[in-house]
Amino acid sequence: MAVDHTQAPVLEALSRYRQAGEVSFTPPGHKQARGADPLVREVLGDAVFHGDLLASGGLDDRLGAGQVLERAEALMADAVHASHTFFSTCGSSLSVKAAMLSVAGPHEKLLVGRDAHKSVVSGLILSGVRPIWLDPQWDEERRIAHPPSVEAFERAFEEHPDARGALVTSPTPYGACADLDGLARVCHRRGRPLVVDEAWGAHLPFHPDLPSWAMDAGADVCVTSIHKMGSGLEQGSVFHLRGDLVQPTVLKSRADLFGTTSPSVLLYAGLDGWRRQMALRGRDLLGRALDLAARVRAAIEEIDGLHVNDRADFCGPGLADDFDPLPVVIDVSGLGTSGYRAADWLREHRSVDAHLADHRRISAQLTHADDEATAGILLDALRDLSRHAADLRPAPEVEVPTPGELRLEQVCLPRDAYFGEVEDVPVHAAAGRIVAEMLTPYPPGIPAALPGERLDGPVVRYQSSGVRAGMNVPDAADPELKTVRVLVEGNG
Repeated sequence: MAVDHTQAPVLEALSRYRQAGEVSFTPPGHKQARGADPLVREVLGDAVFHGDLLASGGLDDRLGAGQVLERAEALMADAVHASHTFFSTCGSSLSVKAAMLSVAGPHEKLLVGRDAHKSVVSGLILSGVRPIWLDPQWDEERRIAHPPSVEAFERAFEEHPDARGALVTSPTPYGACADLDGLARVCHRRGRPLVVDEAWGAHLPFHPDLPSWAMDAGADVCVTSIHKMGSGLEQGSVFHLRGDLVQPTVLKSRADLFGTTSPSVLLYAGLDGWRRQMALRGRDLLGRALDLAARVRAAIEEIDGLHVNDRADFCGPGLADDFDPLPVVIDVSGLGTSGYRAADWLREHRSVDAHLADHRRISAQLTHADDEATAGILLDALRDLSRHAADLRPAPEVEVPTPGELRLEQVCLPRDAYFGEVEDVPVHAAAGRIVAEMLTPYPPGIPAALPGERLDGPVVRYQSSGVRAGMNVPDAADPELKTVRVLVEGNG
């Protein structure tokens, strides 16, 4: 039976609520903007408050008889070829935890790419799941990590046949994609589920020229942030399910452990509207975005000192399997400066915000919302950056470790280290100690060191030199990294 994607159950229920003139004697206390501070209303506008109501006892009745949310989730599942979809208003940071815990429980093993987001590590800390870390594929020349290989997962399952499943991040924040078809086959030969943290891939199902998305590649659970590459509001996330290796009731129950009992209807509306937009117009909108990205990439390549990382840079033997061109990753090392300084200069002097910044790159994320006007602003700013490159030299050096130096020994479970007896030691005394906190350059939020790992000198120098150069490490107890939180010796 054909599904009618012109429907938007959440948005339609909101409209009915307003038209009916419902008078609420429930939270939220602003009562449809009437009680909100006038200055707040002036800045936000009343529409924000008009869309902010209870999901049960407001958008729907107290028993959910209208099945507003369920119908919206079913439409989303149909649009992306999933069997089940669940909405989350707590971001993919919640969704990925729910996915992990639907596959493995306390002290059970889960294969995890070591390039996982901090939210995965948080899930390990909360759950007590035992991670079996898989090294990313490391590009020594460009000093960038890509998702682990199929062969790495195959070897890990052979060494740990009791592992309950696998988790991989694809695409990475830089747009590099794993061989999801191959990973799914490795998992399914053993009757184990594959979880994909596809937070950066909300757009992938809606255009054939984009990399294959997780559900079509055979993954069992997929987590997607609609606010990253889609039109949803911040914190809007969905997780999708296919196959019979993970039960939908289990996945929903795990999500309930972390989710709020006061979900934002505004976020539900954003998710619902994004699905309708993509189902009806996604191919056209993303086709235009891809054409624009190709033109922007070619234009940036003509700017002195800049190089756009493309498929030839990211894909090939020992590298990524596929590549999303919409995150425009720009190598600024030819300007003799760092990504940190370049990003700061663009914001201060041209009011342009780059997404990522690292020791040699910035990323300018393009979506279906961009057009010739925004592309022109970006290109003009980058040309100006090139002209002022001398002002950004010399950039403080970041001591990036080799792949072997980056791989720290996991001494104990992340949970045990995080909740153990800890102390703060001077950074110069941290090498050799078991770290009890996440040391996470952000964005993109991939920990360089995580609880339970034994720090070594190269990683300590990388983090310290990175902070001096402009790296942001917000998770650390001391973001300036003058001290590091470690386990008290004898407790590892």
